[in-house]
Amino acid sequence: MNQSVRMTRRAALAGLAGAIAAPGIRPSMAQSAPIKVGVLHSLSGTMAISETALRDTVLMMVEHQNSKGGLLGRRLEAVVVDPASNWPLFAEKARELLQVHRVDVTYGCWTSVSRKSVLPVFEELNGMLFYPVQYEGEEESKNIFYTGAAPNQQAIPAVEYLMSADGGGATRIALLGTDYVYPRTTNRILRGFLNSKGIGNADIMEEYTPFGHSDWQGIVARVKRFASEGKKTAIVSTINGDANVPFYRELGNQGITATDIPCVAFSVGEEELAGIDTRPLVGHLAAWNYFMSVESPANTVFKNLWQAYIKNPRRVTNDPMEATYTGFNMWAQAVTQARTTAVDAVRTAMIGQKFDAPCGYTEEMLPNHHLSKPVMIGEIEANGQFNVVWKTPTVVPAENWSQFIPENANRRRG
Repeated sequence: MNQSVRMTRRAALAGLAGAIAAPGIRPSMAQSAPIKVGVLHSLSGTMAISETALRDTVLMMVEHQNSKGGLLGRRLEAVVVDPASNWPLFAEKARELLQVHRVDVTYGCWTSVSRKSVLPVFEELNGMLFYPVQYEGEEESKNIFYTGAAPNQQAIPAVEYLMSADGGGATRIALLGTDYVYPRTTNRILRGFLNSKGIGNADIMEEYTPFGHSDWQGIVARVKRFASEGKKTAIVSTINGDANVPFYRELGNQGITATDIPCVAFSVGEEELAGIDTRPLVGHLAAWNYFMSVESPANTVFKNLWQAYIKNPRRVTNDPMEATYTGFNMWAQAVTQARTTAVDAVRTAMIGQKFDAPCGYTEEMLPNHHLSKPVMIGEIEANGQFNVVWKTPTVVPAENWSQFIPENANRRRG
């Protein structure tokens, strides 16, 4: 054996010894590197009132999964960013999560404008986003799993309930929303639905306000006048974020009770009510797919896990938190099934995943990347919780392309 060969081997052995000694380049690290979970929720600005709890839910699930040994023999690590209720910043933070931090999966967004801001980033970089909030539909992406409600799983059943004898028999509807894509598209769908039920445009009031709007006196007064013309009237609220606090306060100030003009909200749950005196609001409604008051073994597990993590009995659970929890568990099941965190493999494994959700129903991920979910109507109680007054007997498959948007009707799936 010549000297050059001996030196080459010696150098190779020295290099291997150095690699073993240096933690940063230890050969086993590639196998044991943490699975990175991105968290893309507003922790400041107008949406922080709603989104901070979703950040906490993801952190709870990362901690819980690690307590069970992680996934694939690897621990999970949360990477949290704050897009600060700034819609263009969502796209920048999404790119940071995917390109700089190289996260394996992301949980994030609340408003549709934030989701639409990040969608092209996730598609360009082939990331995976779980979106946990009810929305207007008219969208489908191979890079997003929508674990909140589509319109046929919240908005339309809620209005049907308001029009029913049990819901008060409303024949006039005031559509009040924050001025962005989700309220406007949802209300376009609802206007088409109401027209199909014989309610004309003269009996539909529609008003929009900016994010963070605080002066509700004039709008609430107009609703009262609209309701004073002899027809039973109800409010459908797609108001988002901290604007709900002064809105509900003004309903109370002007003496609008649920008996007179019931209001059903699509973006107000237990978390938002925690900052409001709910006594004047008793009997007003919210439409969701989960309420904290639901009695089911899975909900007991969820609530106990939350309290053990948050250590604050005043912190509540709500629908988008439950959707986050369900989506996280389905993703963990899919990763285990695929034996990898690679997006393409996990995407395939996600379809058909089932989970016994805290809502008390078994939910399934459908080929359109939406869940089958139950629909529930809850009445606000004085303690800030909801009494479920109506629910579907089974889960409802999501229809993300509405029949009431004519130009997209041909995209609907049976």
